[in-house]
This record gives sequence, C-alpha cells and structure tokens, in this order.
Amino acid sequence: MEIKGLSAIQAYTAARPATEPSDGAGAAAKGIISDFASTLAQSEGTAKSAMVGDADPHALVTALAQTELVVETAVAVRNRVVEAYQEILRMPV
Repeated sequence: MEIKGLSAIQAYTAARPATEPSDGAGAAAKGIISDFASTLAQSEGTAKSAMVGDADPHALVTALAQTELVVETAVAVRNRVVEAYQEILRMPV
C-alpha cells in the first residue's frame, strides 16, 4: 500500500511545476507593476512641483498625459482579464 502512495506523491511532485507560473512571467508582471507605480510617482512629484511653482507647466502637462495613458492601459488590461474570466465561467462543465 505504501508503494501506491509513494507513486502518487511522485506523480504529484512531477506535475506540480506545470501548474505554477514560471519565473519569467512573474518577473515580467512585477516589472510592469513597478513601471506603473514609478510613472505615477514621477507624475505626482511633477504635479507637486508645479503647484509650488518649481516645475515648468509644459512638464506638468506631459506628466499628466503620461499618467492618463498609463491608467487607461491598466484599465484596459483589467477589462480584458475580467472578460476572459467571464468567458471561462460561461463554459459548460
């Protein structure tokens, strides 16, 4: 009986890496998220500088346009993920 149990454990251990995300995908997602956060932080810093008169108004407009683009991209990606999840839920079992 222990031999069957050992065989099942070995099979599970061998199949487990297939269900886990690869390091490449995780690193790419972390990079995208950190780029998103850094863009927002830079834009916020530029906006603060413009409020106290230290930044060029042109730099403020550029920073706001960049922020708008980043947020619109994040929302579009989120919408696609939600749509994909809803399609999965509609699949017959």
